[in-house]
Parts: sequence; structure tokens; C-alpha cells
Amino acid sequence: MRTDVIVVAAGNGLRAGEGRPKQYRPLGGIQVLRHTLMAFLGQPGIRHVLPVISPEHAALCASALAGLDGVLPPVAGGATRQASVRAGLDALAQDPPDLVLIHDAARPFVSPRLVAQAIATAASEGAGVPALPVVDTLKALGEDGFLATGPDRSAVRGVQTPQAFRYDLIRAAHRAQAGADDLTDDAAVAEAAGHRVAAFPGDPANFKLTTREDFVTAERHLLAELADVRTATGFDVHAFGPGDHVMLGGVRIPHDFALAGHSDADVVLHALTDALLGTIGSGDIGHHFPPSDPQWKGAASDQFLAHAASLVRAAGGRIAHLDATVICEAPKIGPHREAMRARIAAIVDIPVARVSVKATTSERLGFTGRREGIASLAAATVRLPWID
Repeated sequence: MRTDVIVVAAGNGLRAGEGRPKQYRPLGGIQVLRHTLMAFLGQPGIRHVLPVISPEHAALCASALAGLDGVLPPVAGGATRQASVRAGLDALAQDPPDLVLIHDAARPFVSPRLVAQAIATAASEGAGVPALPVVDTLKALGEDGFLATGPDRSAVRGVQTPQAFRYDLIRAAHRAQAGADDLTDDAAVAEAAGHRVAAFPGDPANFKLTTREDFVTAERHLLAELADVRTATGFDVHAFGPGDHVMLGGVRIPHDFALAGHSDADVVLHALTDALLGTIGSGDIGHHFPPSDPQWKGAASDQFLAHAASLVRAAGGRIAHLDATVICEAPKIGPHREAMRARIAAIVDIPVARVSVKATTSERLGFTGRREGIASLAAATVRLPWID
């Protein structure tokens, strides 16, 4: 069955601090919204993911969506959560799915198991939500400030997202309850419209980010999930040939010669590509982009590095640090160092603080000392889910 996901990201959510909505705050160097979208992309059964945002946050959202495939253009939300969900449901009407999952942008740790269970429950029952047992004793707070006996905790549940529905059921329910903006979630909307909502087991790790403390917990959770820390190295060298510039670290640098190679011969990006591929045991740059293949003749090397980074992400990994050392007598690297760092960071989508570029000479020894070419060493550190 065709399943689409609506990610509700239209709120301001400023209680977490930093002066920006929580869905655009960084978590492990990546915006929360991007984490959440990536959790759904590529999951079996998921067709499209649709963000619903505030128009005021369009630029922040564009940054979070950059380079993601399978994400529909965001739509503008409303003044309430219900209005935002209705906007998302209406936006899917031209090519409606069979099922729809509705998820909070501030829950970035939704698991494949939870997604699969949500889809299965919606397919079989028409409506379902993830629910967790309540472990604390519940009390009612009276107007006088004193506590009274509350409901039996065994009979109540804490409800999460993604909440899952047949698309036609939940869209009709939202239209019927358009004036009842006091309903707190989509299950309540479905219930108000006369539908029964099934419960399936939730996930304690699928918590919602609201406060500063939640972000501290989330950073710890992210590191715990990515406990396999790997480092790999790369090396590349190219000789000089005729030309008036070299490409180093994705930056065009004027020079008396060019670097000779099948692609643009960017030794820095080539070495970094091999280093990243090494962290996931995925061969080398020649395996993925054979020099014998004419389509790579003169190709820009940024696509090689971007491909390696995408393979790391596909493996569930995060790039923690990239380091490159350029070995040459000329050109001078210092004036271009920051531009190279910025370009490398942009290619692999990490903060520039996680990129290091250094330069040295070989004291006029060897081929680099004789100014016959340029070499580069690289190291990459990534964090991956632990695999026994």
C-alpha cells in the first residue's frame, strides 16, 4: 500500500533555547528536522515525506532539506497543529496515498520497527498510534494545590507519533473536526469523528524534544546509538601538466600548471573520498568511479566525495571529522585553506569546524620537492551503529 508521511514542523518551539525553533536546532551537527526526515526516507513502504512548516522558516527548512531525495516541497502550516495537519493532508490530495503517517518533527529517533508497525496497524485497523505504559503513579491536582487519587496507571498510556491512518479516514475526520482546535493529536480527531484507534507498542527512545535538557539527553542518545567509531586513511597523487590552475579541496587555485588526471585531479578530494570509503569497507575511488569509464573524464571531484558521504549516511553513520594534508612546494595553500575547509564541509554536509586542512612541503625531496606534482594524505573519522 502506498504510504506517505506528514512531518509537522510549523511550530515555534522556543523553550529549547538558542533563539530558533527546536526543529531547526542542531543535533549532532545536523538539524533536528533533517534527522527526522532521514529516519523515514528509504524505509520500506514509504513513498513520500511531506514537511509542513511555517512560511517564516522557509530558509531554515531549505537548509534542512538540501540534497534529500523523496521529500516533497514543504507546505505552509496553520495557526494550530490541527490546521497544519489539514494543510498537509490537503496537499497530498492530488495524488493521495492509501495510508498516511503523521509525525512530530521534534521526534528524530523514530525507528524502522516503529515505522513498520505503524504501517501494518493502519493497514489492518484503519487507525493506530504508538503507546507506552505509564510507569509513574498518577495523581489529580486539585484547585487548592493538593493531590487526590488519580486514574489507575495500568489503564492509561502515553501516546507518541507517528500516528497512522487510512488517508481517506483521517482526512475526512480532520475536515469534520475543523472547528475543534482543542483536540491534542490526530487520534483525538479520529475518535471525535467516531473512529476507533488501535494501540501498538511505542518506543521509549522515540521521545519528543522540548526543553534544553531534552537536547542534552538527545545528544547522549545519538552518541550511544553510534558507538562504533572508525578511522580510515586515504592517499592520492597527481603529476603536473599544462594549465593555469589546480583544483584542491574543491577550490580553483591559480598556478603555472594544472594537475593531470582523468577527472579534475583534485588530490585532496580524492584522498578524502578514499578515507571515507575506508571507514565503511567500501573499496576505493577507482572501484566506484573507474578511470576507464569515459563519463568521469574531466569530472568535478566533489561528486566523488559527496557519493562517499552518502554511502556513510546510508550505513547509518555520521561523519565526525575529516582531515587532509597537502604536500607540495607550490602553490601556497595557506591563503586558500579556509575556502577549502568551507567547500569540503559543504560537499559532505557537516559543520566546517569538523574539517581540517593542513599543508607541508617535502623539503625539496622526491617528486613533490622537485615540483613535479602534488600529493595529499587524508583521514576520516565516522560514527556508525554497532554491528557484532
